Amino acid sequence: MTGQGQVTGDFAYQDDLSAFDALARSSAAVAVTFQSPGGNIQKAIDLGRLIRRLGLGTIQFRAVECASACSLAFLGGVLRFAEPGSIGVHKSSFSGDLALNTEDAVSGIQQMTADTITYMIEMGVDPALLQLSLQYDSDDIRYLSKSEMERYRVVTPAPGAAGQQAADQTPSPPASPQAPSPPQVASSSPSPDNPSLAIPAAHSGRIGHRKGSAPIKAQPDGKSASIAVLRNGSAVAILGNSGRWYRVQSGNQVGYMHDTWVHVDQYDSGPFGQFHVQVKSFDNLAEAESYVRSAPVPLSAYLVTNGWFAITLRDTFAEPMAKSLADEMKARGAIPTDAYSTNGNTYVRKVCCNQVP
Repeated sequence: MTGQGQVTGDFAYQDDLSAFDALARSSAAVAVTFQSPGGNIQKAIDLGRLIRRLGLGTIQFRAVECASACSLAFLGGVLRFAEPGSIGVHKSSFSGDLALNTEDAVSGIQQMTADTITYMIEMGVDPALLQLSLQYDSDDIRYLSKSEMERYRVVTPAPGAAGQQAADQTPSPPASPQAPSPPQVASSSPSPDNPSLAIPAAHSGRIGHRKGSAPIKAQPDGKSASIAVLRNGSAVAILGNSGRWYRVQSGNQVGYMHDTWVHVDQYDSGPFGQFHVQVKSFDNLAEAESYVRSAPVPLSAYLVTNGWFAITLRDTFAEPMAKSLADEMKARGAIPTDAYSTNGNTYVRKVCCNQVP
């Protein structure tokens, strides 16, 4: 880092970040710029976390380069501004002094991917940015447009912009609930005081089970006989419920399926087939909102069919990545040790919070 607040050169594993820390503090720096083609991914992530701890902003101009691993360091800024085309991303190459066998190379790539996604979430960035990066080989660079930087939250809104945007938007009135056909299927009574806490009747859904399929049971009991097995994605009509069990129909088959096996069409729990990482739950909205707003990582709160509120990471993921991410973040102490990945089939809708980090 120069006296003008610019980080220059390649990121190297042996870089000593204590010099950056001391210079940033002694110069009372408020922001950092970069002129770097990339380098070691882990060192760039370490610098990004240090930038965040120091409360610095990051600024990037198109006239200088910030590509590859440098883009990760840029994400550490508390406030982030970048001109269109100034941030470049691509697939990371893994190289070193030691030759790796295939098994070690695959393991290393999986670990680095989990580390990178964890870091992006901590910084308030959409981890879908990594998916975009992986589309470009190591010898190619994708420079992000203004809309892409906004979509993936690479940049932060200008101070006051988020509040003005919210003020300019007129909230849509809640949709009038349709009169359900009997029997109604809801896990708790709607709240007349807060329409967002009303739980709609469940009438239809699709099978969504970790094992790829789920049985229709003769009775609302896991030990009862299975009368059919449905693959994930199979549609069912929901005829009623008995406790945590839906009475369902698929073709000529009628029986029972547990509520964690069915992705209900009338709920807004997230994209079908995607998994959440649930970190905590509360029995009231006030505590749930307080926890989300004070957390160091971006979170959301979902109303659950039992009337509780599930706290999750803000984004959803493919199942293997959700599990790896939960394990990695627990190991780092970023989320509670009892956090777990779930398909969220019992989530009704998101009720908190859409603030920009």
